[in-house]
Amino acid sequence: MSVEFKERTFQFSMRIVRLVEKLPTNVSGDVFGRQLLRCATSVGANYRAASRAKSDKDFLNKMKICEEEIDETLYWLELIKHAGLFSAVKMQAIISEADELCAIITSICKTTAAKLRQA
Repeated sequence: MSVEFKERTFQFSMRIVRLVEKLPTNVSGDVFGRQLLRCATSVGANYRAASRAKSDKDFLNKMKICEEEIDETLYWLELIKHAGLFSAVKMQAIISEADELCAIITSICKTTAAKLRQA
């Protein structure tokens, strides 16, 4: 488990918290914000849980949850952007970070699954 990746997912969660606090206080902003906050902060929490996994299979199961949550995070970020609830220019950096996290997590899942198949 990478201490750097734990920190990166934590900082990503903090960026999401700040973004959600700046969303408009209307029905869409409230609903989208709650959904985004739930799934985005779950990525780091589940990565921490994966660091305590009892086996490679347990690790993969927890990482697959991270993969699902970061993908859902991307959905809500894109929806917020396209609904015009937050500046598209400001959204681009956090969407890029979410894309990178998704790629890293997917790679970890694929590598771990291949390792399990070989065992």
